[in-house]
Amino acid sequence: MESYAWFIWSLGFLLLWGIFFIASPSTRKQILRMSLFTAPLGLTEPLFVPEYWNPPTLFHLAQRTGFDIESLIFCFSIGGIATVLYEMAVPVQHVTMLKDEKHHPRHRYHVLALTSPIIVFIPLLLFTSLNAIYPGILAMFTGAMTSLWCRPDLKKKIWAGGGIFLGLYFVFFKLLDLAFPGYVEKYWTLDVLTGIIVLGIPIEEYLFAFTFGLMWSSLYEHYHWQQVVPG
Repeated sequence: MESYAWFIWSLGFLLLWGIFFIASPSTRKQILRMSLFTAPLGLTEPLFVPEYWNPPTLFHLAQRTGFDIESLIFCFSIGGIATVLYEMAVPVQHVTMLKDEKHHPRHRYHVLALTSPIIVFIPLLLFTSLNAIYPGILAMFTGAMTSLWCRPDLKKKIWAGGGIFLGLYFVFFKLLDLAFPGYVEKYWTLDVLTGIIVLGIPIEEYLFAFTFGLMWSSLYEHYHWQQVVPG
């Protein structure tokens, strides 16, 4: 069964995605759009295999090509989940930002804020020897902070989204660790990472989850000029 652990884990996220999609009709468009936007990030897996980790995959795809089906399922699922975690915890509704508000001086940097993760990630990946996970974490943190500066009205959603997704990710990771003892030691390249393990989970996974939740929690509203109001 260990050979299917990554596949089973990704399906777990997909199951939760399905529950959210069914349970919250008002956010279905948001969930689906963000999932379709996030899914292609699964194609970046060659940046992480085997440098960051090297888990068994369906048909040994990652080992033979660098790509795998599990990463696409995982990215699709967490993109939709992270964007609505705040809405699942707090009753809110979305309203389109008024035209006058769009002309606030902060919004002159709207495009720069949205593209800042790419601007940070690519140079760090190309011109440093850092493992790809670290440029990814820094890029997502930058994206979240520029969004926070550009859209201070979303600060609750940003910080809550980061914290809630971190908690959710921790639960999923502990289930993986309990179901497949020693999985982390076998398939993460701990010798080239910090090697810091907290409650059986590499510190890099905590940082990934928190920064992903920070950025993805507000990305839909930021891009579509949406405000979140009590509902």
